Amino acid sequence: MPLFGNIFSPKKTPPRKSASLSNLHTLDRSTREIELGLEYGSPVMNIGGQSLKFEDGQWISESGGNVSGKEVQRLKKRNLQLEEENNLLRLKIEVLLDMLSESTAETHLIQKELEDVRSNSRRKK
Repeated sequence: MPLFGNIFSPKKTPPRKSASLSNLHTLDRSTREIELGLEYGSPVMNIGGQSLKFEDGQWISESGGNVSGKEVQRLKKRNLQLEEENNLLRLKIEVLLDMLSESTAETHLIQKELEDVRSNSRRKK
């Protein structure tokens, strides 16, 4: 017989009591919502003094905030215009850099040819 008993054989668990002693499971849904306050609305959070509500997959300003829906649409349209203008300006910069590279290369070629002509004319003298 082991000194401390068999530590690897767990004791049997006592049988469970009945599943629920409450009669709340017999109530219909609307009664449970009224009794327990289970009426969940859309998630709402408060950030920086603005109350935001989650509806139809988007966070919507509930408190009205500083910006109206029309203002948001106007700002989105303006943002899109500025992004397009920015892309056009980047393209123009790229074209100008290509032109500058080409003219620099031509200038170097002309300078080299000029130096060759000068060195050849000095040799002949």
